[in-house]
Amino acid sequence: MLTDIERLTDAQFLRLFQAKRFLVTGATGNVGRHIVNTLLENGYLVRALTRDAKRANLPRYVEVVEGDLTRPETFERALAGVAGLHLITIGGDDYTPLENGDEIVQLARWEGVQRISVLSDGRTGSVEKAVMASDVDWTILQPVDLMSNTLGWIKSIKSANVVREPYGRMAKTLIHEADVAAVAAKILSDGGHSRKTLKLTGSEVLTIPDKIRAISAATGKPITYVEVSEEHTRQSMRELGIDEDVIDYVVAWNSNPPVEGRAVTKSVQQVIGRPPLSFTHWVREHAPLFM
Repeated sequence: MLTDIERLTDAQFLRLFQAKRFLVTGATGNVGRHIVNTLLENGYLVRALTRDAKRANLPRYVEVVEGDLTRPETFERALAGVAGLHLITIGGDDYTPLENGDEIVQLARWEGVQRISVLSDGRTGSVEKAVMASDVDWTILQPVDLMSNTLGWIKSIKSANVVREPYGRMAKTLIHEADVAAVAAKILSDGGHSRKTLKLTGSEVLTIPDKIRAISAATGKPITYVEVSEEHTRQSMRELGIDEDVIDYVVAWNSNPPVEGRAVTKSVQQVIGRPPLSFTHWVREHAPLFM
C-alpha cells in the first residue's frame, strides 16, 4: 500500500486524505464488496471489517481490519475517525442475528460516528432496535430478496442442469446487490432518508421458473425445475448448520411473503436517481458461474 501511495501526485494525495472515511462491516459479503467499491470509486476512504483479513481480497487503498461483530473489543479501534458506518445484523455464517446491538451502537457514538446504514433481513433484532433508539443519523435498508441468492443454484445447475426448490409459483421481487450497495453508499456519503426504513426491490416480480428461464437463455443450458417439499428445504438448511429459528423465518418468508415481498418499490430510484438493474442484467454478469 505504501508503494501505491507514493505514486500519487501531491494533489491526489491531498484529496485522498481529506476525504471522509467510512467503515463497512460485512465487507467481503455480496453487498459489502459493492459498498466498498462504490465508496472508493466516489473518492472516499474505506475501512473494511472482516473476520479473516488474509482472505479479504479487497481493492488497494482499502484499509482491511480484522474483527468480529460479536466481540466489540476486536473492532473498537476501527471506529476511530469514521464519519459513517455500514452495519450488518448477523455475526456469522449461520445467519443468527447479533445480540449486542446496543454495545456496537454505543461504541459508534463514543467514536463520533455521524451516520449509520443497516443492512437488515426484515427482522427487528438488537442492531435495528439500537440504531432506532439512538441519536445517530440512521437508515435501515431492507432488500426483499437479493439476486445473489440465486448463486445457491450453481452446483445443481453445473452438475445436473436442475434446480430443486419449493414454492415455484410464488412470485417475489428481487434486487441486484449492487443496487443495495449504491443506496447504502449514497446515504452514508450524502445523507438523506434519515431515521427511515427503506424497502428495496428491483423493477420485477419473478417466480423461480422465471429466473431459471433467464439463466437458461444466458447460458444456453436446458435447465429443469423440480419442485421439492418444505421439509426437503428444511433438512438442506439443517445440514448447513443453520439454526431452526432462522430456518423457520426463511421458510415462512418464501412460502408466504408479506406484501412488500411481492410489490415493486421506487426506493432505489428515489435514492440514487436511476432505475434498479434487471435480473437479466445480473444473469449476464454471472452466467459463467453456471456454465
